[in-house]
Amino acid sequence: MIQRSVSSAVLRASAFLLLFTFMLAGCAGKPSGKSASGAYKVGLVFDVGGRGDKSFNDAAYHGLELAKKQLGIAFDYLEPQGEGADRDAALRQMAADPDVRMIIGVGLLFTDDITAIAREFPDKKFVCIDYNPQPGASIPSNLSGIVFEEKKGSFLAGAVAALASKSGTLGFIGGMDSNIIRKFESGFIAGARYVNPEIKVISGFVGMTGSAFNDPAKGKELALGQYSRGADIIYQAAGASGLGVVEAARQTGKLVICTDMDQEYLAPGRVLTSMTKAVDKAVLATVEEGKNNRFQGGSKRIFGLDGRYTDYVYNEKNASLIGSAAHERVEQIRKEILSGKIKVSE
Repeated sequence: MIQRSVSSAVLRASAFLLLFTFMLAGCAGKPSGKSASGAYKVGLVFDVGGRGDKSFNDAAYHGLELAKKQLGIAFDYLEPQGEGADRDAALRQMAADPDVRMIIGVGLLFTDDITAIAREFPDKKFVCIDYNPQPGASIPSNLSGIVFEEKKGSFLAGAVAALASKSGTLGFIGGMDSNIIRKFESGFIAGARYVNPEIKVISGFVGMTGSAFNDPAKGKELALGQYSRGADIIYQAAGASGLGVVEAARQTGKLVICTDMDQEYLAPGRVLTSMTKAVDKAVLATVEEGKNNRFQGGSKRIFGLDGRYTDYVYNEKNASLIGSAAHERVEQIRKEILSGKIKVSE
């Protein structure tokens, strides 16, 4: 009697476990592509410096805000700590969320990690801003690498600087010494020398690792040194470290050229222009394509001078600093770059 009761209990428990297993299997199908609210969901992982850098990361976040407002998407975000050593883990966390259909990594430092993870999660869409793979490397079909024409934009910034400089000496301060930031430097020097072959350019980099994009104190130190050596305009491509360069310009009464976003509001009257990369517009366009099943993966996508995705700022706030004649000259240079008359290789 006792044996039969025990056996019956075991059978009932086994049946329950089997039913539970089938229920789990039914829940483990392909993700629906919708969040709990029914919206298409995007996951964003920030670069070093995180949200609030008033530059690259904030531009990407603004793109998601635009997508939420215009397309009705949902989104979530994560910020790697320190130098971004947990970048891989953050991407995996987003990819493991069944509601997230698209994962965006903000910055060149994501390139290797996001490429590997895209291959592991073929049902997800991945996007990397400033994607920078090795030459000839294959790009997964579910990964879109967004790039901008920073060298051409920097060429225009250099032309603006050379036309505005009174000392004949310019400065350049990059964040992490890398091939992409070197494009900013070389484009800036080429544009300045196109206008004035005798111009002098002093260059410096904050550091050799990702933390170089998040060290405003070092940025300010480098800037004060360049201003003291005669530079009257410094072009900074340094992420959050660039905030220190802006502070140095404000402190010395000299001029600075900013990057990624229009940063005139940080130091009114001291920002000559900003070389802008419309990261927000690129994010919005890419999310819209993903939501509407028109995602373009397996390659780099260029958002350049054409369409002014890569551009420089000229408006009522800095027109007096640049001057109308200089603006007309730079616009002509822009047209000649687009036509191919002026060659600026990326």
